[in-house]
Amino acid sequence: MNKRTRKLLYYKSAQDWNEALPIGNGRLGGMIFGHVENERIQLNEDSIWYGGPRDRNNLDALKYLPEVRKLLSEGRLKEAEELAILAFPGTPDVQRHYEPLGDLLLHFNHARSDYSNYSRELDLETAISHVNYTINDINYKREIFTSYPDQVMIIRLTASEEKSLSLQLFYDRGNGRNLDEMKAVSFDTLMMGGETGGQDGIVFRSSVRAISDGGSVKTIGNRLIVKDANTVTLILSAATSFRYEDPEHQCIQIIEKAAEKNYETLRQTHITDYQLLFRRVNLEIGQSMEKQELATDERLELVRKGEEDLELISTYFDFGRYLLISSSRPNSLPATLQGIWNDQMLPPWDSKFTININAEMNYWPAEVCNLSECHEPLFDLIEKMREPGKKTASVMYNCRGFTAHHNTDIWGDTAPQDRYMPATIWPMGAAWLCLHLWEHYEYSQDKDFLNMSYETMKEAALFFVDFLIENKEGLLITSPSVSPENTYILPNGEKGVLCEGPSMDSQIIYDLFSNCIEASKILGFDDEFRKELIRLRDKLPRPKIGKYGQIQEWSEDYEEEDPGHRHISHLFALHPSNQISTKKTPELANAAKVTLERRLKHGGGHTGWSRAWIINMWARLEEGELAYQNMLGLLKSSTLPNLFDNHPPFQIDGNFGGTAGIAEMLLQSHQDEIHLLPALPQNWEEGKVSGLKARGGFKVDIAWENNQLTEVNITASKNGICRIRTNTLIKIKDIQSEHLINEIESFVYEFEAKEGQSYNFKKI
Repeated sequence: MNKRTRKLLYYKSAQDWNEALPIGNGRLGGMIFGHVENERIQLNEDSIWYGGPRDRNNLDALKYLPEVRKLLSEGRLKEAEELAILAFPGTPDVQRHYEPLGDLLLHFNHARSDYSNYSRELDLETAISHVNYTINDINYKREIFTSYPDQVMIIRLTASEEKSLSLQLFYDRGNGRNLDEMKAVSFDTLMMGGETGGQDGIVFRSSVRAISDGGSVKTIGNRLIVKDANTVTLILSAATSFRYEDPEHQCIQIIEKAAEKNYETLRQTHITDYQLLFRRVNLEIGQSMEKQELATDERLELVRKGEEDLELISTYFDFGRYLLISSSRPNSLPATLQGIWNDQMLPPWDSKFTININAEMNYWPAEVCNLSECHEPLFDLIEKMREPGKKTASVMYNCRGFTAHHNTDIWGDTAPQDRYMPATIWPMGAAWLCLHLWEHYEYSQDKDFLNMSYETMKEAALFFVDFLIENKEGLLITSPSVSPENTYILPNGEKGVLCEGPSMDSQIIYDLFSNCIEASKILGFDDEFRKELIRLRDKLPRPKIGKYGQIQEWSEDYEEEDPGHRHISHLFALHPSNQISTKKTPELANAAKVTLERRLKHGGGHTGWSRAWIINMWARLEEGELAYQNMLGLLKSSTLPNLFDNHPPFQIDGNFGGTAGIAEMLLQSHQDEIHLLPALPQNWEEGKVSGLKARGGFKVDIAWENNQLTEVNITASKNGICRIRTNTLIKIKDIQSEHLINEIESFVYEFEAKEGQSYNFKKI
């Protein structure tokens, strides 16, 4: 059987940005177009944002909070909304936005304009982009990658005949917008840079150096010119004042250090570093390799026409892991709505961190796909938000702890964003983000990390200790808030968004309180606060079933203006939470099915990230066929030619959510057990996956044939009981230690795992 090649492959250059191929090292990113004569590499650096930090908290919020709450409790919706939209949005009402670094443009002086044997690809095994073509019987090759260890972009140009490489290269940034410099700093090096503008704008610089074998290198004006070279290595760096006092000096220093190494050393160092992460997990679905040499966009089109391509599913999964490694590494910023890849000065939704699902979804694959290090930038951002969030909590709500609304930016801004009533006044952002701290502990079992994170989790919970108010039933609810980003209809026909106690809020707070309670027990301190949270948690509303048999979205069983809305916030309790499950809460699980069916019946899943969330929820409901059909829907309707997710426009959250959804179909561990193949569709008849992580600190390898589990290998990172569940009519025994495993109920097995030990079980 041929080895599966993990790559995106095309036989033409990118006609627009949505066909270009992404590379990145967490901080520095590029989009490769692959043009033969005039190559464009669109550049990003993660800390190039417009302007500096600001205090945008609306000083009138606290003054009018009691009145807004009173109006809502009296059902005077429009009055409440009219007052709230004045008193709560930030001043000004927008946060900072992300900007591109610019373009690196390469103009090649080829003898002829006609070419043949063209291909471009992104090799997911090595994180290297290739462009190949032939002109006048000379084979030209480009290799382009961004190195995390060396913090540079490398562009390697070769030709099959000596003295065949001649080119000019230069920077561009939208007709020089916000540029102070675009100049040569030596015979072989260009420098580009400026300041992003606004108050305390970020100073940025980028530099590129040409190193040639043979031929000549020189600069004229702000062009770097290479003539008659045998090979050319371009080394590009970027730095900003967000991290460095002197970005220009830093750029040159980074290049000098990288230039001390030869190309093969730079390349191998990059590959070794990348593969330490990427090769932890391997997924193979089916055995068909017949479409491997078809162009990726052609394969995508065939899927749209109804053809099966299981190998493309595996590639999509690999691409999602590649994107996370490429856009989120230790000491980088977290992945934004677009990862790090954005070419617009004022991008859609500002390319910020949208934290009413999108930023969280970006990190759903981090733990299960064995990429815990890639989760770290999100933890860093949460810490950065604490101080601004404390001020927002105090100034706006007179509460302790810290809070945030539905967006944040490079500075950790926590004041409400926009004047968009369906989303703006929603104080749950910090709470949802802090659930990721507990999730990392659940997978890693790292008590030092939990101890370090506890105060952050506690402060997020402390906000709600003060913020929650009692309703007429004696339950503790949020007010004011919204159910992102849906609209309800009152019995009198009036429409509204601002409300008391939307279901999602209570579900998030329940998890946050529960996590703090468990963390306090594990760490053995803060008993009084734990007791207080237990008392308050008991008074939170729990998920309710509405008149259609659905999970209720609001505290009252209102009609929805848009039953097919992209947000499915009231199913947070199903996923990413575990408050609803098929085994422990079957009635609520059935109501969750009804909810999904209603959403889809009315056109739901029409954005990429929403479809990705639906995949995960069907997987949690153990509906493998429905999860797979929605995976196909994601590919058919919400995937661009370069496999980027399409909101539309491009948002990366659907890629990450889709990747997590595939993992969720194969392995679940949210019910204190490892559930193997919980949502396996029929046509994933055979396959294997290795390296996935399960909560409790376990690494899991699974193989299956004829839709039945055949083998599982579990490696423990700590001592403890391991419980596994299968959905197949088979018996499992440990071929090395048969006496250690007990079947405690049908298809559920338990054994005592020892730290560092692996356990192999096979079908009899």
